[in-house]
Amino acid sequence: MFETLSSFIIASATLAISPGPDNIFVLSQSIVHGKKYGLATVFGLMTGCVVHTTLVAFGMSEIIQQEPTLFFIIKLFGASYLLYLAYQVYKSDAKIAFSTEKSIENIPEKSTLQLFKKGFLMNVLNPKVTIFFLAFFPQFLFSKTIETIIQFYVLGGLFILISTLVFSGIAILAGEISASIKKNAQIGVYLKWAQIIVFLGIAILILF
Repeated sequence: MFETLSSFIIASATLAISPGPDNIFVLSQSIVHGKKYGLATVFGLMTGCVVHTTLVAFGMSEIIQQEPTLFFIIKLFGASYLLYLAYQVYKSDAKIAFSTEKSIENIPEKSTLQLFKKGFLMNVLNPKVTIFFLAFFPQFLFSKTIETIIQFYVLGGLFILISTLVFSGIAILAGEISASIKKNAQIGVYLKWAQIIVFLGIAILILF
């Protein structure tokens, strides 16, 4: 149980740190509007994750309990999806772009509530998040005695907590992080390959 949860925590932290649309969006909002606005975006994104966790928990629990063959197929789907994500990252540009080209004076000021809503809607309306949770969470179910719905919520809670801590750190340190990235063009390449390795590693963990 603890080994499984430890593996899940490590995988979740690595995924949160790896560059993706969400943490890059948080970073850019913090740079443009300030750290409290970046934090509002983080809380919006993470609230959206609660919705996806609920969808996956109630949709998957019955399948896992009554259809072991179908669950095995879902595991294969999960590994295949992660390999697909690794391939998509491989094909993508290694450069990390921030929406800060315009001067801050020319960017309309937004309230923290507006950015919270934007983060929430951006997450909830993205079906890829549900697909990712569907591929990722079932591989880390950690008990044969605890109800699967509860296990999904535990995993979802851990994922949200870890992501919130990482994303909040990015929001608070946005100025320093962006300056470092802009000074070193190779950072984007390193982060790109780090993300590929993470996706491949989790896919192999699922398969074997």
